Amino acid sequence: MSARQNPVTSDVLMTFDEVRDRLLARLEGMSDAEYLWEPVADCLTVRVGPDGAAHADERPHGTSGQAPFATIAWRAWHIGSDCLRGYARLFGEPPIPPAARQLWPATAKAGVAALAEDIAAFRARVAALGDTRLLAPMGPPAAPYDADSFLALATHAIDETAHHGAEIALLRDLHAHGLGGS
Repeated sequence: MSARQNPVTSDVLMTFDEVRDRLLARLEGMSDAEYLWEPVADCLTVRVGPDGAAHADERPHGTSGQAPFATIAWRAWHIGSDCLRGYARLFGEPPIPPAARQLWPATAKAGVAALAEDIAAFRARVAALGDTRLLAPMGPPAAPYDADSFLALATHAIDETAHHGAEIALLRDLHAHGLGGS
């Protein structure tokens, strides 16, 4: 893809790359204890179930008031699997079954690797579009967002990655300074 032929796609990818690089740099050297650190009671996290597989906790639906707090592991899952991997269906790929979408590594090293893979796959999908398709409606696979453009999806993905990436960075800072819980 040429930046001259596809300037919008090029700019979107450049912004996404900056967000990705900042997030992955902040995750370097993270321990498993930090990855799963629960600074408050009842955190959403990634837990190994009776089947031996690690699963991200499901977000409670229909609750009012303050949302549950989440660990770095859960936030990484949310960016990678819940959002970026989940968006594959909007590009015409088969939807991921809900149980499979909850699967996520329970170790920092594997979790960071899975997140990096999900980021790379989403980036490749956006890069393959080019400006014409990026600016076009996503169509029926995206219902009820079928009239929205892939650009809207890409900017939403950048927002999700930056927003939750900043939360992850803050949790790392709090953990490093021994603040908040055990």
